[in-house]
Amino acid sequence: MKKSAFCEYCFSEREYQVYKVRRTSILKEEEVSYKAKEAVCNVCGNEIFVSDICEYNLMNLYKEYRRNYNIISTDEIEKVKIKYSINSEALSLILGWNSKTIERYLDGDMIGVSNSDLLRKVYENTSYYSIILQNNKERINPVDYNKSRQAIRYILDQDETEEKIDAVIKYLLIRCEDFTALSIQKLLYYVQAFHYVFTGNFMFEEDCEAWKDGPFYPSLYERYEQFGYEKVNKDIMANDKLRLENFERNIVESIIKFYGCYSGKILKEMTKSEAPWILTRTNSINGKSIKYGKFNTVIEKSLIQEYFDSIKEKYNISSLLDIQNYSRDLFDKISI
Repeated sequence: MKKSAFCEYCFSEREYQVYKVRRTSILKEEEVSYKAKEAVCNVCGNEIFVSDICEYNLMNLYKEYRRNYNIISTDEIEKVKIKYSINSEALSLILGWNSKTIERYLDGDMIGVSNSDLLRKVYENTSYYSIILQNNKERINPVDYNKSRQAIRYILDQDETEEKIDAVIKYLLIRCEDFTALSIQKLLYYVQAFHYVFTGNFMFEEDCEAWKDGPFYPSLYERYEQFGYEKVNKDIMANDKLRLENFERNIVESIIKFYGCYSGKILKEMTKSEAPWILTRTNSINGKSIKYGKFNTVIEKSLIQEYFDSIKEKYNISSLLDIQNYSRDLFDKISI
């Protein structure tokens, strides 16, 4: 099918040919080279305007600009707002921009490199965002400020918890990189339980939840879901700040030795045969506390404490080697 458009040089409707070309344009004061198309009049040989081709070229220009300068996406901007519980107008103002700036970016306006870098730094560095919020709190109303400040406190508290969990995960992966996401969740549960058995304290502040596949730490699950198992683990392995105390390391080593030999599916069945998960799950069923097909109910630390106190007494657990007696017995029971 022949295509035609108005040619301003011929001052008439003309058929045209489309050619692939390489163009260079200036966008946000940056030079960008990109793939483009060009409509050429069949009569006079001049380039003519075709709206579809213009939109195609603009899309490629924006795409190449974003790729070259690692420009933050609209989805990532939304994540900034969600993470810090702040609306578009307030975020714009504390960053020193016009009140409508963030909304314009979300509507498709192209972002400059410096603004993009600032938004990404704010998202990745909560402490940096906290300083910006504090220094510019007079620019927004107190309700918006307090809401975002509360979000920061929650994030920083979670970061402390994640750091200890990540330190355990790093040690697990150093010892065996083949652990699955399911295995890691269950091994974390047993690290938590036996750390209590030998110290009287829990290693992690975060509570695990009774899901249909056993105990899960929701923050870790959400990170794996959002960023991917390999990406999260790669970041954990690259974090040189993650450290375990000697006794913590000994406990994790014992859990690897006596539980890490089992698959994720077997570990799942082992945790599901224990009282903390069963009692929480039963209460969840009766209370109908259901979320996205999982039971979104915390396994109270008191339940873990009471159950593993009884296990310590029953199996006469006085050293780390004694953990083996319980893990073997548990495996035998679920294998019957």
